[in-house]
Amino acid sequence: MRTGRTPQTGMGDVSESTIVNSMVPKHEQVRAHLERMCTDDLAPGDMLPSERQLCVDFGVSRITVRDAIGQLVNDGMLVRVRGKGTYVAERQVRSRLHLASFHEDMRRQGLNPTTVVIRVETCPPPPRTAVALGLRASDPGHHIVRLRIADGQPISVDDAWYHGPHLPDLVDTDLSASIYETLSHRFGTPIDRAEQTVAAREAPEWIATMLGIATGAPVLAFDRIGRHGEQPLEHTCSWYRADRYELHMELREDA
Repeated sequence: MRTGRTPQTGMGDVSESTIVNSMVPKHEQVRAHLERMCTDDLAPGDMLPSERQLCVDFGVSRITVRDAIGQLVNDGMLVRVRGKGTYVAERQVRSRLHLASFHEDMRRQGLNPTTVVIRVETCPPPPRTAVALGLRASDPGHHIVRLRIADGQPISVDDAWYHGPHLPDLVDTDLSASIYETLSHRFGTPIDRAEQTVAAREAPEWIATMLGIATGAPVLAFDRIGRHGEQPLEHTCSWYRADRYELHMELREDA
Protein backbone atom coordinates (compact mmCIF):
# COMPACT_ATOMS: atom_id res chain seq x y z
CA MET A 1 0.00 0.00 0.00
CA ARG A 2 1.32 3.41 -0.90
CA THR A 3 1.31 5.93 1.93
CA GLY A 4 3.45 8.74 0.56
CA ARG A 5 0.72 10.83 -1.05
CA THR A 6 -0.45 13.68 1.12
CA PRO A 7 -4.16 13.50 2.02
CA GLN A 8 -6.44 16.19 0.71
CA THR A 9 -7.14 19.11 3.00
CA GLY A 10 -10.41 20.09 1.40
CA MET A 11 -13.03 19.01 -1.05
CA GLY A 12 -12.60 21.83 -3.55
CA ASP A 13 -16.02 22.90 -4.83
CA VAL A 14 -18.16 22.98 -1.70
CA SER A 15 -21.36 23.13 -3.74
CA GLU A 16 -20.59 19.66 -5.09
CA SER A 17 -20.12 18.18 -1.63
CA THR A 18 -22.91 19.91 0.27
CA ILE A 19 -25.13 17.53 2.24
CA VAL A 20 -28.80 18.53 2.27
CA ASN A 21 -31.85 17.54 4.26
CA SER A 22 -33.78 15.11 2.11
CA MET A 23 -35.29 11.63 2.00
CA VAL A 24 -31.76 10.27 1.47
CA PRO A 25 -30.00 9.85 4.84
CA LYS A 26 -26.96 12.06 5.30
CA HIS A 27 -24.58 9.13 5.73
CA GLU A 28 -25.74 7.78 2.35
CA GLN A 29 -25.08 11.16 0.74
CA VAL A 30 -21.61 11.26 2.29
CA ARG A 31 -20.98 7.71 1.13
CA ALA A 32 -21.91 8.64 -2.44
CA HIS A 33 -19.51 11.60 -2.42
CA LEU A 34 -16.69 9.51 -0.95
CA GLU A 35 -17.28 6.77 -3.50
CA ARG A 36 -16.96 9.30 -6.33
CA MET A 37 -13.81 10.70 -4.71
CA CYS A 38 -12.22 7.25 -4.54
CA THR A 39 -13.13 6.57 -8.17
CA ASP A 40 -12.38 9.93 -9.78
CA ASP A 41 -9.85 11.78 -7.63
CA LEU A 42 -7.81 9.20 -5.71
CA ALA A 43 -5.81 6.12 -6.67
CA PRO A 44 -5.43 2.81 -4.80
CA GLY A 45 -3.17 3.39 -1.81
CA ASP A 46 -4.02 7.09 -1.46
CA MET A 47 -5.06 8.33 1.95
CA LEU A 48 -8.57 9.65 2.55
CA PRO A 49 -8.86 13.07 4.25
CA SER A 50 -9.22 12.83 8.02
CA GLU A 51 -12.63 12.37 9.61
CA ARG A 52 -12.33 15.88 11.09
CA GLN A 53 -11.66 17.38 7.65
CA LEU A 54 -14.54 15.47 6.10
CA CYS A 55 -16.88 16.73 8.84
CA VAL A 56 -15.90 20.29 7.93
CA ASP A 57 -16.18 19.69 4.19
CA PHE A 58 -19.58 18.04 4.37
CA GLY A 59 -20.99 19.96 7.33
CA VAL A 60 -22.02 16.80 9.17
CA SER A 61 -21.21 15.05 12.44
CA ARG A 62 -18.33 12.65 12.93
CA ILE A 63 -20.82 9.81 13.51
CA THR A 64 -22.26 10.43 10.04
CA VAL A 65 -18.78 10.39 8.46
CA ARG A 66 -17.82 7.23 10.33
CA ASP A 67 -20.99 5.46 9.19
CA ALA A 68 -20.25 6.34 5.56
CA ILE A 69 -16.61 5.27 5.79
CA GLY A 70 -17.59 2.06 7.58
CA GLN A 71 -19.90 1.11 4.74
CA LEU A 72 -17.14 1.62 2.16
CA VAL A 73 -14.72 -0.40 4.29
CA ASN A 74 -17.24 -3.23 4.40
CA ASP A 75 -17.64 -2.96 0.62
CA GLY A 76 -13.90 -3.26 0.13
CA MET A 77 -13.45 0.22 -1.39
CA LEU A 78 -11.58 1.58 1.64
CA VAL A 79 -9.24 -0.02 4.16
CA ARG A 80 -8.42 1.25 7.65
CA VAL A 81 -4.84 1.06 8.93
CA ARG A 82 -4.69 1.35 12.71
CA GLY A 83 -2.79 4.42 13.82
CA LYS A 84 -2.28 5.72 10.27
CA GLY A 85 -5.58 6.46 8.56
CA THR A 86 -8.01 5.25 5.93
CA TYR A 87 -6.82 4.41 2.42
CA VAL A 88 -8.33 3.62 -0.95
CA ALA A 89 -8.19 -0.15 -1.35
CA GLU A 90 -6.48 -1.85 -4.25
CA ARG A 91 -8.81 -2.43 -7.17
CA GLN A 92 -10.54 -5.78 -6.83
CA VAL A 93 -10.73 -8.09 -9.81
CA ARG A 94 -14.22 -9.48 -10.41
CA SER A 95 -14.54 -12.64 -12.45
CA ARG A 96 -17.63 -14.38 -13.68
CA LEU A 97 -17.75 -18.07 -12.79
CA HIS A 98 -16.99 -19.40 -16.26
CA LEU A 99 -14.39 -21.34 -18.21
CA ALA A 100 -11.65 -18.99 -19.40
CA SER A 101 -7.90 -18.55 -19.12
CA PHE A 102 -6.46 -16.06 -16.65
CA HIS A 103 -5.12 -13.96 -19.54
CA GLU A 104 -8.52 -13.85 -21.24
CA ASP A 105 -10.30 -13.07 -17.99
CA MET A 106 -8.00 -10.17 -17.12
CA ARG A 107 -8.00 -8.68 -20.63
CA ARG A 108 -11.81 -8.74 -20.61
CA GLN A 109 -11.67 -6.45 -17.56
CA GLY A 110 -9.21 -4.05 -19.15
CA LEU A 111 -6.25 -5.28 -17.09
CA ASN A 112 -2.78 -6.21 -18.32
CA PRO A 113 -2.04 -9.86 -17.43
CA THR A 114 1.49 -11.15 -16.96
CA THR A 115 2.85 -14.47 -15.73
CA VAL A 116 6.02 -15.44 -13.90
CA VAL A 117 6.96 -19.11 -14.36
CA ILE A 118 8.17 -20.45 -11.01
CA ARG A 119 8.71 -24.15 -11.68
CA VAL A 120 8.64 -26.57 -14.63
CA GLU A 121 9.26 -30.30 -14.46
CA THR A 122 8.11 -33.49 -16.15
CA CYS A 123 7.67 -36.43 -13.78
CA PRO A 124 4.99 -38.79 -12.44
CA PRO A 125 2.36 -36.71 -10.62
CA PRO A 126 1.12 -37.38 -7.08
CA PRO A 127 -1.52 -40.13 -6.78
CA ARG A 128 -4.53 -37.79 -6.53
CA THR A 129 -3.52 -35.95 -9.70
CA ALA A 130 -2.71 -39.20 -11.53
CA VAL A 131 -6.25 -40.40 -10.84
CA ALA A 132 -7.73 -37.05 -11.93
CA LEU A 133 -5.80 -37.18 -15.24
CA GLY A 134 -6.34 -40.90 -15.84
CA LEU A 135 -2.60 -41.64 -15.70
CA ARG A 136 -0.82 -44.77 -14.55
CA ALA A 137 1.61 -44.42 -11.67
CA SER A 138 4.60 -44.35 -14.03
CA ASP A 139 3.10 -42.01 -16.65
CA PRO A 140 4.66 -38.53 -16.86
CA GLY A 141 2.86 -35.29 -16.18
CA HIS A 142 3.99 -31.74 -16.77
CA HIS A 143 4.18 -29.82 -13.49
CA ILE A 144 4.00 -26.04 -13.98
CA VAL A 145 3.81 -23.49 -11.14
CA ARG A 146 3.13 -19.88 -12.13
CA LEU A 147 2.50 -16.54 -10.42
CA ARG A 148 -0.32 -14.63 -12.12
CA ILE A 149 -0.25 -10.83 -12.12
CA ALA A 150 -2.72 -8.15 -13.26
CA ASP A 151 -1.61 -4.55 -13.75
CA GLY A 152 1.53 -5.28 -11.76
CA GLN A 153 -0.34 -6.71 -8.76
CA PRO A 154 -0.04 -10.41 -7.76
CA ILE A 155 -3.44 -12.07 -8.00
CA SER A 156 -2.96 -15.83 -7.87
CA VAL A 157 -0.59 -18.79 -7.84
CA ASP A 158 -1.38 -21.73 -10.13
CA ASP A 159 0.06 -25.16 -9.26
CA ALA A 160 -0.89 -27.15 -12.36
CA TRP A 161 -0.33 -30.62 -13.80
CA TYR A 162 -0.93 -31.47 -17.47
CA HIS A 163 -1.35 -34.83 -19.19
CA GLY A 164 2.14 -35.81 -20.42
CA PRO A 165 1.32 -38.44 -23.08
CA HIS A 166 -1.32 -36.21 -24.73
CA LEU A 167 0.77 -33.03 -24.53
CA PRO A 168 4.38 -34.22 -24.97
CA ASP A 169 5.86 -30.87 -26.05
CA LEU A 170 3.94 -28.56 -23.72
CA VAL A 171 6.97 -27.58 -21.64
CA ASP A 172 8.77 -26.43 -24.82
CA THR A 173 6.14 -23.72 -25.44
CA ASP A 174 5.94 -20.20 -23.98
CA LEU A 175 4.57 -20.97 -20.52
CA SER A 176 4.32 -17.28 -19.63
CA ALA A 177 1.53 -17.01 -22.23
CA SER A 178 -1.96 -18.49 -21.93
CA ILE A 179 -1.66 -22.28 -21.72
CA TYR A 180 -5.35 -22.55 -22.65
CA GLU A 181 -4.63 -20.70 -25.90
CA THR A 182 -1.61 -22.95 -26.49
CA LEU A 183 -3.69 -26.08 -25.98
CA SER A 184 -6.27 -24.79 -28.43
CA HIS A 185 -4.05 -23.36 -31.17
CA ARG A 186 -0.95 -25.59 -31.07
CA PHE A 187 -2.34 -28.91 -29.87
CA GLY A 188 -5.90 -28.64 -31.16
CA THR A 189 -7.23 -29.74 -27.78
CA PRO A 190 -8.99 -26.75 -26.14
CA ILE A 191 -10.19 -27.08 -22.56
CA ASP A 192 -13.95 -27.05 -23.17
CA ARG A 193 -15.19 -28.68 -19.95
CA ALA A 194 -14.10 -28.44 -16.34
CA GLU A 195 -15.07 -29.50 -12.85
CA GLN A 196 -14.12 -26.99 -10.19
CA THR A 197 -14.52 -26.44 -6.49
CA VAL A 198 -13.87 -23.16 -4.63
CA ALA A 199 -13.22 -22.87 -0.91
CA ALA A 200 -11.95 -20.30 1.58
CA ARG A 201 -8.55 -21.26 2.94
CA GLU A 202 -5.64 -19.84 4.92
CA ALA A 203 -2.60 -19.12 2.75
CA PRO A 204 0.31 -21.50 3.35
CA GLU A 205 3.69 -19.86 3.75
CA TRP A 206 4.97 -20.42 0.19
CA ILE A 207 1.75 -19.11 -1.35
CA ALA A 208 1.67 -16.11 0.98
CA THR A 209 5.25 -15.20 0.08
CA MET A 210 4.51 -15.12 -3.65
CA LEU A 211 1.24 -13.22 -3.23
CA GLY A 212 2.75 -10.66 -0.86
CA ILE A 213 0.38 -11.42 2.01
CA ALA A 214 0.76 -12.73 5.55
CA THR A 215 0.92 -16.46 6.16
CA GLY A 216 -2.58 -17.58 7.10
CA ALA A 217 -4.28 -14.67 5.32
CA PRO A 218 -7.53 -15.61 3.56
CA VAL A 219 -7.33 -16.88 0.00
CA LEU A 220 -9.81 -18.41 -2.42
CA ALA A 221 -8.61 -21.92 -3.26
CA PHE A 222 -9.67 -23.39 -6.62
CA ASP A 223 -9.33 -27.07 -7.51
CA ARG A 224 -10.05 -27.72 -11.20
CA ILE A 225 -9.95 -30.66 -13.59
CA GLY A 226 -10.05 -29.40 -17.18
CA ARG A 227 -11.05 -31.64 -20.08
CA HIS A 228 -11.14 -31.70 -23.84
CA GLY A 229 -14.33 -33.61 -24.44
CA GLU A 230 -14.04 -36.62 -22.13
CA GLN A 231 -10.24 -36.51 -21.95
CA PRO A 232 -8.80 -34.90 -18.78
CA LEU A 233 -5.82 -32.70 -19.64
CA GLU A 234 -5.32 -30.45 -16.62
CA HIS A 235 -5.45 -30.65 -12.84
CA THR A 236 -4.81 -27.27 -11.25
CA CYS A 237 -4.85 -25.94 -7.71
CA SER A 238 -4.97 -22.12 -7.64
CA TRP A 239 -4.83 -19.69 -4.76
CA TYR A 240 -6.31 -16.21 -5.30
CA ARG A 241 -5.91 -13.21 -3.01
CA ALA A 242 -9.27 -12.78 -1.30
CA ASP A 243 -8.72 -9.02 -0.97
CA ARG A 244 -8.18 -8.55 -4.73
CA TYR A 245 -10.37 -11.17 -6.37
CA GLU A 246 -14.05 -11.96 -6.21
CA LEU A 247 -16.42 -14.20 -8.13
CA HIS A 248 -19.61 -13.01 -9.78
CA MET A 249 -22.46 -15.37 -10.60
CA GLU A 250 -25.82 -14.88 -12.25
CA LEU A 251 -28.52 -16.99 -10.64
CA ARG A 252 -31.79 -18.00 -12.21
CA GLU A 253 -34.78 -19.88 -10.96
CA ASP A 254 -34.98 -23.42 -12.26
CA ALA A 255 -37.61 -23.91 -14.95
